[in-house]
Amino acid sequence: MCPGLASAAAAQSPSPAYRLDPQPKTDAELAQRFTAPQIDILEMLNRRDRLHLVRPDPPTPGIVVPVTWTDDPLLYSPFPQSWIAAEPFAKAIVVHQPGQAYAAYERGHLVRWGPVSTGRRETPTPKGSFNLTWRARKRHSTDNDAWILEWYFNFVNERGVSFHLFDLPGYPASHACARMLLRDAQWLYEWGEEWSLDDSRRVVLAPGTPVLVIGTYPFGSPPAWLSLEWLSTPIALPAEIGATTNLPALPSSAASEGSDRSANPDSRRSSGPTAPRARSGTNSDRPAPRSPSRRPIR
Repeated sequence: MCPGLASAAAAQSPSPAYRLDPQPKTDAELAQRFTAPQIDILEMLNRRDRLHLVRPDPPTPGIVVPVTWTDDPLLYSPFPQSWIAAEPFAKAIVVHQPGQAYAAYERGHLVRWGPVSTGRRETPTPKGSFNLTWRARKRHSTDNDAWILEWYFNFVNERGVSFHLFDLPGYPASHACARMLLRDAQWLYEWGEEWSLDDSRRVVLAPGTPVLVIGTYPFGSPPAWLSLEWLSTPIALPAEIGATTNLPALPSSAASEGSDRSANPDSRRSSGPTAPRARSGTNSDRPAPRSPSRRPIR
């Protein structure tokens, strides 16, 4: 939980009980011990996709398993079921970096949550208040045509930082983006609201869905979600979302040059629809394409 954050959530039902079970050694063992819906829950609780549930690196003491199973994933949420600060907004997203998880709210009511993998120590995900900007089903890197981003939804346009599909190893591993499971990336792609631009595509008329990134991941410490004590208390959310740090768009000629380099090449090809082209910085998880250029945050 982030120190100094005041909880603005209404009371919710008691947190479910958990235990640490032995680590499955193979996918076959995982499938034998748990049903498909239960494996989905295990991905959420352990912040690891299915591949990494059986191949954790570094090793973990086991996997977090509910004592009692339910079909409603919201009951396993580490976030409060309601958040007063989000009530004025039709939709809002919060990313909690210490807990490596995100939550989506509609008028202050939790509608979805899931695991993320945010920026590694060298390329941290920026903290603060942002907005969703633009989305693309698939995007090729402008640095290497073999690298693509799937179910991409940008929220820091001047740096190419986004939500998108990619591996979740159970720790922050991105180049500043927030990686998601396939089902979460697809859901956010459909649910989130883009910004609205004027005819010149240089001025933001209306911002997209608010995005709040809070906390700093404690590199070198054990993952918080492997602590049964941490799991017993909902994450405390701020009393206000805060002002966005997104800035008005500028003509493309005003943009400084950036890098589209990525450490995660992907050989899959894309023929998906194009989207507004945007510059990307070296801190993006996987390089973002070009969209209305914006002044760098100072």
